[in-house]
Amino acid sequence: MKEVVVYQSRQVLRQIYRLKTKKILCWLGNFLILFSFLGLIFTFGPLLKSEIAYRLKSERSKIHFGDLLKKPSSVVILAPDPYFSLVIPKIDARAKILPNIDASNKNEYLSALKKGVAHTKGTVFPGMKGTIFLFAHSTDSPWNIARYNAVFYLLRELEPGDEVIVFFLGKRFNYKVTEKKIVEPNYTAFFSQKKEEVLVLQTCWPPGTTKKALLVFAKRI
Repeated sequence: MKEVVVYQSRQVLRQIYRLKTKKILCWLGNFLILFSFLGLIFTFGPLLKSEIAYRLKSERSKIHFGDLLKKPSSVVILAPDPYFSLVIPKIDARAKILPNIDASNKNEYLSALKKGVAHTKGTVFPGMKGTIFLFAHSTDSPWNIARYNAVFYLLRELEPGDEVIVFFLGKRFNYKVTEKKIVEPNYTAFFSQKKEEVLVLQTCWPPGTTKKALLVFAKRI
């Protein structure tokens, strides 16, 4: 009789153990799903925000017949930093520019890109003839895109005629996009030109890789 009672007790304990284990695994699974979801939001949230904002802005900017009868309204664009900063109205990109960043020093440029866009050491500044080279890398991993590349994430949407504004030493400099191209990462042919003032914006392409570089060229107007 005692053996039967002991056996039944063990069966009950095993059943209780299985139920507790199942609850723990269920709770752990839900936690991991939630943690993964939050991780995706944290990683790609800035990019999704930029993409959605751009698409909504594009829809709002479509011209309707009634809009042609309205008087054009002037928009005041403020400098993110009057010392050195960048504004690209079409893609709503606004960032501080950190000057004289060594593009060959990974620690230096990654540190700079956490704060804004980098100006390459050795290239000219606004108002000078030559190439002004600004870059925002997407680093070596898709998980780091939001940390280092959100500012230039929509650079691909720029087309000839689009406006790029650079503020430098309290003065505003206006540029118009002339072309964009995808090149090898080591493409530097444009650095040597000294005939005119050219602004070059670069980001890695596709985002999250270092396979290619997306370049956008703009001239002073």
